[in-house]
Amino acid sequence: MTPPPTVHVIDDDEALRDSIRMFLLNEGLEVQTYASADAFLAELDSKPAGCIVTDVRMPGMSGMDLLAEIARLGVALPVIVVTGHADVPLAVRAMKKGAVDLLEKPFQGEDLIDAVRRALDVGRDSQLNAHSVQEAQARLATLTARETEVLDRLVRGQPNKIIAYEMGISPRTVEVHRANVMKKTQAGSLSELVRMFLNVERN
Repeated sequence: MTPPPTVHVIDDDEALRDSIRMFLLNEGLEVQTYASADAFLAELDSKPAGCIVTDVRMPGMSGMDLLAEIARLGVALPVIVVTGHADVPLAVRAMKKGAVDLLEKPFQGEDLIDAVRRALDVGRDSQLNAHSVQEAQARLATLTARETEVLDRLVRGQPNKIIAYEMGISPRTVEVHRANVMKKTQAGSLSELVRMFLNVERN
């Protein structure tokens, strides 16, 4: 009998790790926790299908290093990266390296369970739906040249102040463009926007 999918939570913050574990257990999911990426990799051979929730910044092997190692080993476990606000550019780079979603601390339980369920869906079916790609392309096509430039810089992980400086506009104008991008693409979060952009870019 195939074991149920398991959410593998990797974080050096014990309190956060336990909090995530209890929340996911209450949602009826199987959960295993690890204090480090090394501890996770040490038990990799026995890992059932599922997904990974990992902090980006950890002592020893970082979340970025873990992504690289998972790719090298060919492990078919979708990865959700967890980041502090200052680490968003780093988390965007992690998504470009294969992470399927990102969560900014502090996040709500609903955001966590939504991200986990999406990741589990990706694990069950890694093929991108052609219709969703076409829909994303149509939404991105509605952006103005300025909005497209702001989007491109956001996806590269640039903060608003840097975008404003390099484009010669005010941070407030960047916020307006960013809000328009979110509205026109119908993205509910930065991670959804990045995922939409990268999905279209890959196809």
